[in-house]
Amino acid sequence: MKFIEILKVILLGIVEGITEWLPVSSTGHMLLLDAIFTLNEGEAFKEMFFVVIQLGAILAVVLLFWNKLFPWRKEQTDGKSRMITDKSILSLWGKVLVACIPAGVIGILFDDFLEAHLHTPLVISLMLILYGAAFIVIEQRNKNKELPLQTTDEITYKHALIIGAFQVLSLIPGTSRSGATIIGALLVGIARPAGAEFTFFLAIPVMAGASAIKLLKFLLDSGGFTGAQVGYLLIGALVAFAVSLFAIKFLMNFVKKHDFTVFGWYRIALGALVIGTLVIPSLFA
Repeated sequence: MKFIEILKVILLGIVEGITEWLPVSSTGHMLLLDAIFTLNEGEAFKEMFFVVIQLGAILAVVLLFWNKLFPWRKEQTDGKSRMITDKSILSLWGKVLVACIPAGVIGILFDDFLEAHLHTPLVISLMLILYGAAFIVIEQRNKNKELPLQTTDEITYKHALIIGAFQVLSLIPGTSRSGATIIGALLVGIARPAGAEFTFFLAIPVMAGASAIKLLKFLLDSGGFTGAQVGYLLIGALVAFAVSLFAIKFLMNFVKKHDFTVFGWYRIALGALVIGTLVIPSLFA
């Protein structure tokens, strides 16, 4: 492994750990970062790497929300230990799986097309600006309004399917998976903390499935990893895991007191910066 490439991988892991959970587009940030500090491991490896290091971020969610995600636990009754099942958690997983269906189907059918035609600085910048404006408009509409659904237990299968439909939008780089699903949650009346929490849970099967597909495609096309590539992947995932622990806690504390307007303005500013530094110069190159 080369030292300079390890530094790039660490930087990508940090960016992934922060932006995967904030509604600002992790894939967009990593693609833009790679345009500046290019990871020299070939396009096939990078396409897989940008997705698979998200497994580290998934583990952070599992660790932080274990008690809300694992439906079986031991209970002591009359001095005897028995296993009980929390049906509300099983119901939550059912809703999460329903929400995965739209993006899962579209993603499998159009993954290659999306990568070939939409992973560009222009598309990323436009999506950053578009959904940034959407956050500002929606939060302005909801200003001083208490949304009716305050917990994930109040989310119905219908709500889950609608949120899943919004997740399809995140297949376009620059949109943000968490951003799209949180917007969907806000529009159906789900409070910010509950919407963010459901988004975290939804990430587990979505990102695990996407990682498995990317790994399989890479192995079939390339025949395997080099030793250096295994190291880069493990380092990136480990860094993403560590940083995600802080990013998730930050967002959950943030949304209890603030709305998402600041992220809307950030997205617009970043989108404008990308247009000015990458898109316009490329037109005259």
